[in-house]
Amino acid sequence: MTNYSRKQRLEMTLDDRLQQQEGWVYMTGMQALVRLPIQQRMRDEAAGLNTGGYISGYRGSPVGAYDMSLQQAEKELKAHNIHFQPGVNEDLAATATWGAQMVGLFPGAKVDGVFSIWYGKAPGLDRSMDAIRHANLAGTNTVGGTLLLVGDDHGAKSSTVACYSDLNFASLGLPFLAPANVQDVFDYGLHGIAMSRYASTLVGMKLVTDVVEGGGSVYVSPDNPKITTPDDTGPDTSIKTFTPFLEQERLLWDVKLKKVMTYARANEINRIEEAPEARIGIMAAGKAWQDTSQALSGLGYIDGKLGNTSISLLKIGMVWPLDDAIVREFCKDLHTLLIVEEKRPLLEDQVRAILYDSDIRPNIVGKHFKSSSDSAADCAFPTYGEIDPNLVSQVLLR
Repeated sequence: MTNYSRKQRLEMTLDDRLQQQEGWVYMTGMQALVRLPIQQRMRDEAAGLNTGGYISGYRGSPVGAYDMSLQQAEKELKAHNIHFQPGVNEDLAATATWGAQMVGLFPGAKVDGVFSIWYGKAPGLDRSMDAIRHANLAGTNTVGGTLLLVGDDHGAKSSTVACYSDLNFASLGLPFLAPANVQDVFDYGLHGIAMSRYASTLVGMKLVTDVVEGGGSVYVSPDNPKITTPDDTGPDTSIKTFTPFLEQERLLWDVKLKKVMTYARANEINRIEEAPEARIGIMAAGKAWQDTSQALSGLGYIDGKLGNTSISLLKIGMVWPLDDAIVREFCKDLHTLLIVEEKRPLLEDQVRAILYDSDIRPNIVGKHFKSSSDSAADCAFPTYGEIDPNLVSQVLLR
């Protein structure tokens, strides 16, 4: 180690994770969630926007330490006009973060808009579905936006039930992102707020223990990640003092979710890692992507090849709604598509629906090796419990 590198290492402090303007910083996923609203406020200020931040929720693993971490950063949060108010319960917190989007609709506002963050574990989402459904239909402020941080405990390690929120998001008509590592937590959080502002939907972020409690080097910069806001020539979908209820439903399903897809494509939320002449493709999101990457590395995957076999990869950042265009692009030359996901087959069902009426028909291996069989021998990834890199390796080898 050179004297220079020693000096650089000694100059790093714990405060860097909140204060460093640019460069690499080591963070845990939880620390990235604390830096997230600060970074959003810094971006707004650089863009000339007079905004505030509001955070409320109710603790529960794997986001159980979020409130304590926010309280420890109170001085830094206040300096950036961000208010943290722990909720008495998840429902009241969800109602309050919804209310934050109404700033600017009535006289007396001191800021142009407020971005809000709600947090809770999966059972908290279960009990708050009514308030969140109303908020999602009502919409968001164009300089506000709402991000939902939902902690899922797939293995019931600290819960009385195995927690899985994906289908709840889909039921709400609420797009959600699934980070695979700490950099994703930070980047997807900023994209989630920007997407919420643009499309006027709430945006969820699914956080599992392995991701939020993991750590890694995160690149922070005033313009990282680069965010592209697409042109918007459609109807105004932002929150109003009142919008007729059936019009709210029409706007969500016929306008806002299309804008969500436009944003996701413009910002490459889902990304293909293409291997020349690949006839096998692998798709995964969140922790399953992390497991898949580790399994491939252990099997010697390098430069798009596993031995002599070329394999293309598709990292899904937005699990629902799934981008039909990127699925068709990815699958067009494939013989076999492997879909790695825990719990229910949400990605698999969407892929099958997307390809049903097309000429693109790869052999899909998801929950089963043979879609017509439900025998244990043909099970690839079970609909219960958790998966790990060893299981992914076994499926790949078979």
